[in-house]
Amino acid sequence: MKSLLSRSSISKVLSTALIAATLPIGAMNAAAETSISSVDSPNSSSTVTETVYQTAPNVVVLPPGSESVLLTGPSTTISGALFDVDVALTGVSGKVTAQKFIIEFNPARVDFIDVQAVDSSTTIVGQNAELGKATVVTASISESAVNNKTLIRLKFKAKANGGVQDIKVSAELGLADTGIIQATRFGSLSLQTNQVTGDLNGNGALDIGDLALLAPYYGITSTHASWSKAAGADFNQNGSIDLTDLGLLGKKVLYDTKQFELMEASVMDIQNAMNAGKLTAVQLVTKYLARIDAYDQKGPEIKAILNVNPKALEEAAALDKERSEKGPRGPLHGIPVIVKDNFNTIGMPTTAGCICLKANNTSTDAYMIKKLKNAGAIILAKSNLHEFAFGTTTLSSLGGQTKNPYDLTTNPGGSSGGTGAALAANFGTIGLGTDTGGSIRIPSSRNALVGIRPTIGLTSREGIIPLAHSQDVGGPMARSVADAAIALDVVSGYDPNDLVTALSTGNIPKSYTDYLDKDGLKGARIGVIRSLSTGNDAAFNAAIDKMKELGATVIDNVIIPNQSKILGYASLSGTEFKFDLNDYLATLGANAPYKTLTEIIASNDILQSQKSSMIQRDNVTTLETLNYYKDLWERTKLTQQSLTQVLGENSLDAIMYATTSGNANRLSPYSGFPAISFPAGYNNQVPFGIELLGREYDEGTLIKLAYSFEQATHVRTMPASTPALTNEEESKLVLTP
Repeated sequence: MKSLLSRSSISKVLSTALIAATLPIGAMNAAAETSISSVDSPNSSSTVTETVYQTAPNVVVLPPGSESVLLTGPSTTISGALFDVDVALTGVSGKVTAQKFIIEFNPARVDFIDVQAVDSSTTIVGQNAELGKATVVTASISESAVNNKTLIRLKFKAKANGGVQDIKVSAELGLADTGIIQATRFGSLSLQTNQVTGDLNGNGALDIGDLALLAPYYGITSTHASWSKAAGADFNQNGSIDLTDLGLLGKKVLYDTKQFELMEASVMDIQNAMNAGKLTAVQLVTKYLARIDAYDQKGPEIKAILNVNPKALEEAAALDKERSEKGPRGPLHGIPVIVKDNFNTIGMPTTAGCICLKANNTSTDAYMIKKLKNAGAIILAKSNLHEFAFGTTTLSSLGGQTKNPYDLTTNPGGSSGGTGAALAANFGTIGLGTDTGGSIRIPSSRNALVGIRPTIGLTSREGIIPLAHSQDVGGPMARSVADAAIALDVVSGYDPNDLVTALSTGNIPKSYTDYLDKDGLKGARIGVIRSLSTGNDAAFNAAIDKMKELGATVIDNVIIPNQSKILGYASLSGTEFKFDLNDYLATLGANAPYKTLTEIIASNDILQSQKSSMIQRDNVTTLETLNYYKDLWERTKLTQQSLTQVLGENSLDAIMYATTSGNANRLSPYSGFPAISFPAGYNNQVPFGIELLGREYDEGTLIKLAYSFEQATHVRTMPASTPALTNEEESKLVLTP
């Protein structure tokens, strides 16, 4: 593998003191309101009236920040210190025998470590930690929860100076003595009348109210006079209500009571559903395959997919078995991934969209594919791309023209347009693309996705059909910033077969998810390149105004030194392609369908509309010329120095411009610096994205800024052309993986 010209690292990942924030939880429908009187506490010395929600016959919900959820802990800690936060209830009446605590925290400031029960009557029957959120389910077996009595103790580790004020807790309280509700609902329940095993309050779902009704009957057996009231929660069918029953119900209560929804499902949505027993990897893969079958070559004919993994269901079954026996490997365990078809993938052809390579079955995986598989991901399908990544419309001789799911009369951008269209249409959870000039960011913009072009050296190029190694890089595409960050954690890192990745050593944070800061734009400084952001003025200006509203300082109309000269350089894909492709073909050994670009052109099994361009590139006789090295060295050096100057002189965290306007997308590949594109609006129903470019290996800051904007705006909506399938539609489809 040919390495890039070595260069010194411009900067390491910035260490910044982030503003405290909390991640949102799902909104709850209010069925009733009540008042809660607060007793004396450090947070409140007077009677307060607050809105609470009743979502089930015996469930009361206290929202985040409620003064009826009493938090006690240090207000100030130093970075790296462990600290405890005690959780109690105050001003709550009724026999509270079960609790579900939802703990929200800013992962950029604190890490959740553990939880323990403090009160002797409190038993933890379920807990789960995810990005910026932990959920704890407890049962009060011997007595009900008492006001002002610490029930659980949370342990955190500070990443920055802060304390208890950085944490908010909401609570769902299950009541066991709800008067008329208990008499009319609970007393009539039996095994025969329960439609859902464990649904003791009869609302058709498993919630904290069911656990509250079960807890007082802990220890009874089938000979007890009240057995009929609890028998519906005897999960292990041993004729008694024991800790196993409490634990199984607690696990079910731990996760959302709603059924799993495939559309727009995130990595953590899927993991929670799998942990709750609502979903298996086999079921998930089946659902995605059904959508591919229904919409890719039929219906709207998106034409995003070139090949489906014939062993996807087999691999999913093995991962389900592993989960049940050992637990998940990590957040990508069982997650289906859509991969641009220029990554070597064992068991599937790697074609670059060209008929000429339709039989290119490699014996090894690309390094990034290997890392995904090691993390438990399932390579579900290989996606169409603009043939050999030459263009931005995603047209190939093998796959034809991929359509944009938002507007079937236009293209999805490219060259990673197949991945973009597939994710927009919910054919998979996350995806991989490659970017030489804009090939991750352009389709991300046009499909309302988040696309990260990493610093050259953060991810390996080994096993990827190249376009130009001096500019090529692979990276994640996803429907949310959080999913892109999770994917980047997995695919980044040193690969001895691509020596440029040695530059990433010491420059990769513990996790890119640590930068998911809802308040990440507060105090940020962003420079806007107006000259490269025309054509979507309304959406672009609205994005700027929103960033200002969220606390960012926006320096408008910054000028990059030497901007015209930098953007006047040609992409070196026209010069390097022949030599890099021939090197790739040589790695295939005796199994190579062709040995050179010359042979491929002679076969004529190529996209005819770009044949002349391929011939032109094949006519380049050598890279050993002064002009080539001069262009490569001068272009890289000039771009890096100019961007560093404007970032430094203006104390900027990032430079911003429209993703698909002008030649701005060249700044990242010419410098090697990272960039992220994320949804900002729509232009004639086609999505429009904005791009942030930052310092070398400072992907974390870009993720933080994009996440803050995303969480405040929620721009992304689903395309109308590929709606959710009904269960009946899924069952009628003939899957042909």
